[in-house]
Amino acid sequence: MGDEIEGASAHDPAQWIVAIAARQDRAAFAALFEFYAPRVKTMLMRMGVGAATAEDVAQDTLLAVWRKAAQYDPQRAAASAWVYTIARNLRIDRLRRDNRSKLFTLYEIIEPEEPERPDGPLDAAQDEARVRVALAELPEEQVRVVELSFFEGRAHGDIAKLLDLPLGTVKSRLRLAMNRLRNLLGEPT
Repeated sequence: MGDEIEGASAHDPAQWIVAIAARQDRAAFAALFEFYAPRVKTMLMRMGVGAATAEDVAQDTLLAVWRKAAQYDPQRAAASAWVYTIARNLRIDRLRRDNRSKLFTLYEIIEPEEPERPDGPLDAAQDEARVRVALAELPEEQVRVVELSFFEGRAHGDIAKLLDLPLGTVKSRLRLAMNRLRNLLGEPT
């Protein structure tokens, strides 16, 4: 880049913005971007914004400067004040949007469940009976591992210690038991 950017001083951010507004001067924008992008990112990170988000907001800021360059008045504010104000506002917008999405996520989590169907308890009892019949078809060592894992909620490592078995044996018995149960219950494998 030379000392002059199509009539704008090579070291005057206000003139760069004026050149962008007047002629969509790409060289002036490149100089402005090179000058302000790292400064805006640093400012945002000092405000507690993560590095990746700060970089995104810095890029959004400079794109907004490109689009809004005609609105800049060098008599009212320094270029740096105008650019940093845009960055601050975009950071606030990003924060609000992120908080709003977290709020909607929270509402999705606490949505009321569907009302229980009248035949729900009957279906559950029938399913439980089918599982008990299928469990009776399994070898005792597989039944014990299934009970400890699914009914008592124990981890595979805990089951191995409790039964004094290698971890691989516990996992094999569970896998065999589950495959056998799926077959007995008529579920796809």
